[in-house]
Amino acid sequence: MSNWPDSIEAGETEQHEPLVRRVLAPNASPYTYTGTQTWLVGAGSDVAVIDPGPVGSGMSVGDPADINGEGHVEAILRAVAGKRVAAIMCTHTHRDHSPAAAPLKAATGAPIIGCAPLVLRDDGPRSDSAFDPDYAPDRILADGERISGDGWTLEAVTTPGHTSNHICYGLVESGALFTGDHVMKWSTSVVSPPDGDMSDYLASLQKLYERTDRIYYPAHGPAVENPRQLVRGMIGHRRQRERQILNLLEAGEERIPDMVAAMYKGLDPRLTGAAGRSVLAHLIDLQNQGRVAAQGEGWHLIAQKTP
Repeated sequence: MSNWPDSIEAGETEQHEPLVRRVLAPNASPYTYTGTQTWLVGAGSDVAVIDPGPVGSGMSVGDPADINGEGHVEAILRAVAGKRVAAIMCTHTHRDHSPAAAPLKAATGAPIIGCAPLVLRDDGPRSDSAFDPDYAPDRILADGERISGDGWTLEAVTTPGHTSNHICYGLVESGALFTGDHVMKWSTSVVSPPDGDMSDYLASLQKLYERTDRIYYPAHGPAVENPRQLVRGMIGHRRQRERQILNLLEAGEERIPDMVAAMYKGLDPRLTGAAGRSVLAHLIDLQNQGRVAAQGEGWHLIAQKTP
């Protein structure tokens, strides 16, 4: 296994198990850790490419590091040289995950298979990478659908929450699960409304907890060798955040920035926006449960009827 924070440089390839390799993209940032990890599945005549990553310099939108993909498609092509690319698969369509699918398809002729396209009509603040408006899949996979190649089979596991179109992919032959941004060891996932949905996210975590996957390979950060233990802890962490929010509301705190300051002591200032979006996602979930309500720029508890 790798030594972390990382044992390879951007553009290099590393073997993780007989059917699994990764290529690291050059987009390290506070949101992407050491960069997007493109996973290559297959050891025979053909391979699948999972999360092909970003393209270009990234200088036009937001934090340039998040979507810096200079040289990454070329690195993938070097890694798959001599093999046919059977499928290009994206877990979701944030711009650090899917834009390289189009040039990779142009170079190899491989179909883009996996998550659905998504156009987010949101003029609000964004704290994670923007969505990829040009993503155009040849085939969308439903939950449980499979594709196969020479010695490998990948099964779609739909996991909405981080985004509404998020999909994980299970490698049937080895018990590995490629978890995209849904489950990561180094950080919790940003759930940013309106597309990110905390209720869906928690349901998707429960869905993974009920599976028997051996190991997780996320799109950022180290492999997860104790999947169910980590997922159980993540569910508990989200419930703890929910309780913190309710306690703060009960104490008279109304505004999200003040909640973030109280809840996230010592947080990297660059991640304050992401924390605020996740707090908002919790509040919307609590609103849907009839426990809180928005009032102007603030929030307040709704008195619960006693039985």
